[in-house]
Amino acid sequence: MSVLAYAVLIIYSTALIYITMYCVMQFNLLYHYKKAAHKKGAPPSPAELLAQIAAAEQTETSNNPEDYPFVTVQLPIFNEMYVVERLIDNIAQFDYPKDRFEIHVLDDSTDESVEITRQKVAEWRAKGLNIEHIHRVNRKGYKAGALQEAMQYAKGEFIAIFDADFLPRPDFLKVTIPYFKDPKVGVVQTRWEHINEDYSLITKLQALQLNVHFTVEQKGREAGNYLLQFNGTAGVWRRETIDVAGGWEADTLTEDFDLSIRAQLKGYKIKFLEEIGSPAELPAEMSSLKSQQFRWMKGGAETAKKMLPTVWKSDLTTWQKIQATIHLLSSTVFVFVFIAGVFSVPLLFVLGDLIEQGFSKSFFAWFMVGLLSIIAVYYTANLQSPARHQEENFSKSMYKFVFLFPLFLALSMGLSLHNTVAVIQGYRGKKSPFVRTPKFNIQTIKDTFAKSKYLSKKLSWTTLLEGFMALYFLGGVIGGIMIQNTTFLIFHLMLSLGYGAIFYFTLRHLRT
Repeated sequence: MSVLAYAVLIIYSTALIYITMYCVMQFNLLYHYKKAAHKKGAPPSPAELLAQIAAAEQTETSNNPEDYPFVTVQLPIFNEMYVVERLIDNIAQFDYPKDRFEIHVLDDSTDESVEITRQKVAEWRAKGLNIEHIHRVNRKGYKAGALQEAMQYAKGEFIAIFDADFLPRPDFLKVTIPYFKDPKVGVVQTRWEHINEDYSLITKLQALQLNVHFTVEQKGREAGNYLLQFNGTAGVWRRETIDVAGGWEADTLTEDFDLSIRAQLKGYKIKFLEEIGSPAELPAEMSSLKSQQFRWMKGGAETAKKMLPTVWKSDLTTWQKIQATIHLLSSTVFVFVFIAGVFSVPLLFVLGDLIEQGFSKSFFAWFMVGLLSIIAVYYTANLQSPARHQEENFSKSMYKFVFLFPLFLALSMGLSLHNTVAVIQGYRGKKSPFVRTPKFNIQTIKDTFAKSKYLSKKLSWTTLLEGFMALYFLGGVIGGIMIQNTTFLIFHLMLSLGYGAIFYFTLRHLRT
């Protein structure tokens, strides 16, 4: 029994050590984020921010249209009948000189979206807009393939990219293009905003996580002189950077992350603009969220497998290589969350034997540093960042955070099985299609995705296993109470809640 008990303890502790290391590295990004913010001063008020943007427009550009660099705006879409018209109408409102940018709708659609897009493009062409509908009859290379093939048609010195659910503001090009005055800047990435954040609990929890990436992580990496990433949309590339870095490649599901690393290893910088937001629609139903997570997690593992050897052979400093490694391996943390959860239940029942042999439960207290680190990161991103600081009063934000953060942790743990499968497939090299995240034009609480065409109706084996895991951890809760050992009570409650919520919402939305 003692050998088995110690084996369970070692596996569980190893998983906890990895998770804790990841959290501490997140805290390192928070340190650089806060340090940079302190140097920059207090966040500007909304009026001050608008004044700064207006001043930048006047000083960085002239009234002569010829002085504006030519920009190609690429809109890669696939079966987006609910949002494609909204997208094109929005991009058409750019206040950049009309003869200094072109719009290419890169359409891989196979349904009525093709005709909807064709008519909308024709409508704007009749109004004098420089817009083209580029329709492929195959999805070779998926999004990466569409972007790479479209390069032959692009006339722009700079390439702006927006996914179908984004609604950038009219001044987007005017406030991003000036940053390319620095010849080392190869990419300008803006912060994602959420037009339907308050639609449901699912969208609120997604926003909580994305706010971390688009504040502490991106700005912290920039401030620490680490490698950043282009997020696939709401950003602008210097065309030369794409060419020098080798172009878009379709051998991973995160072609944006892959090209970002290659571009930076060629000496280009990514400029992240936390103060410039680009509104977008969050997935509103569970199957869409899970498909997005699967693509991000699997693609992250594929990119890590592809790029880690190159990173370690590069001229980056050792600390930059370590940070890049943590960044590339970030999806792997879900594997260890899953392992820690699974092995915590048998550990509960052998803990008594371990204590009799001299083991102290106080050992687990050391791992609180990881939890405290991640609380600090999420608190800063969702309550103290300039964008969140201006949106609502502090007491209301604090109330929301205290309520939502534990639920976010539970949901993240509930997704760990699903994401672990994705990560393992990525490292194994198992190929799968690029499954885009469908959007349904959900903007207000009155909107609905019910009976929408793109809803998934397939019940996967992982969903059934998630239901089993909810019962498994509920058994851990009951077992702990029965043997009067509450060491993992809260942990198992959150795991049961997380897996149960994922299972429930997946079934509910399958039946919608």
